[in-house]
Amino acid sequence: MPSYDPFSRGPYPVGVRTVPAVDGARGRSFECEVWYPATGVNIGADLEPDHQDSFLDRTGATRNQAAIRDADPRPGPRTLLLFSHSSGAGRQSATFLTTHLASHGYLVAALDHSEMIDPALGPNPDATPDERKDRIQAIIGGRVPDIVFLTQTIRQSAGGMGIGLESGIGICGHSFGGWTALAAVGEEKSIRSVVALAPGGAANPRPGILPLRLDFEWGRPVPALFLVAEDDVTLPLSGMYELFGRAPAPKQMIVLRRADHSHFGDQVAISHESMRTAVLPAELDWLGREMVPIEELAPEEQAHRFTRGLALAHFDATLRGDGAATELLETGLVGALEAQGLDAYPANAEGLG
Repeated sequence: MPSYDPFSRGPYPVGVRTVPAVDGARGRSFECEVWYPATGVNIGADLEPDHQDSFLDRTGATRNQAAIRDADPRPGPRTLLLFSHSSGAGRQSATFLTTHLASHGYLVAALDHSEMIDPALGPNPDATPDERKDRIQAIIGGRVPDIVFLTQTIRQSAGGMGIGLESGIGICGHSFGGWTALAAVGEEKSIRSVVALAPGGAANPRPGILPLRLDFEWGRPVPALFLVAEDDVTLPLSGMYELFGRAPAPKQMIVLRRADHSHFGDQVAISHESMRTAVLPAELDWLGREMVPIEELAPEEQAHRFTRGLALAHFDATLRGDGAATELLETGLVGALEAQGLDAYPANAEGLG
C-alpha cells in the first residue's frame, strides 16, 4: 500500500475549460476557469509543454499550465474547490496549485473578480478622495458575492460536463483572495473547509493596503488552514498571528521561512521582482525599500511544494475524511516538512478536531 503523499502530482491528467457566465442581477459577465480530472487518454499530455494549455497572463505574456484545454472530463462525483485570486491578479494566477488539486481528483474553479472586469471599479486618477474610498469599498463589497455566484455557476454547469458534485465544498485564496475565502465562509454555507494563503484582514494594515475586516461569524465549525510567509513585507507575520488568533477552532497555521508575499502564486521570481522594482504610489513607497531580492529568499519550487502539499492534505482531511491526511497534519507535520526539505514550522500544535 503506497504511503500518503500530497506533495506529488496526483494520478489523474488535468483538463481545463473556460465557462462564461452572466450575473444578470449585477450586470457583469464573468469568465470562470474550471480544472478537473480528465480521461485516461490524456495521461502525461498535461505535463508536456507541446500539449499543455497556453494563455495570456495579465502582463500580456504567454504562459503554459499543466492542463489540457477542453479535455474530456473523467466521469464521477467530485468535491468542488474554489480559488480566489489576489488583488490585481486573475483566475489563472495560481495554476501551480489549481492543477495540482485537480490531479488529485478535485473539481477546481476560479473567476476574475469584479474589480478585474467592471470598468466602474477601475482606477480613476481624477477621482476625489471620497470617490476613491467609495470605489475601494465597492471592490471589497463585490468579493463575497463573486464567490457565491461562482458556486452557483459551477453547480449549474457541472452536470453538462458530466461531473456530479459532492455536497460540501472547500475554498482557498491568496492575499485579498485569502480574505475573500475567510469572509465567504459566513455567506456561502456549503463551504466546509478553507485554506487562507497570506490573507488580508489584520486590524492595522500598512499604508496603501486594503482596509479589510473579518468578524469570523461563521455560525458553524469550519476547519481553517493558514499558510503564511515569515518575511512577508506586504502582510507581515504579526498580522497573520492576529488573524489566526481570532479565527475559530479548528484551525492550524504553518509558516514558510525565507518567503515573501509572492511565494503563493505562479512565477514567484517575476512577481516578486516586478513589485520590488516597480514605481509605486506614494502610500506604497515603503514596499520596494523593504523587500529583499528574490535571490535571498526561498526558491519557487520549495514554496510551491509547501503550498500544494499542505493545502491538499487539509482538503483531503477535512472534506474527504482521509485518515492519512489527518495524521500528517496532526502528528506527522514536522516530519513531513523535514522529509520534503521544507524550511517551515507549525505556529501551533492544535489538531483539526
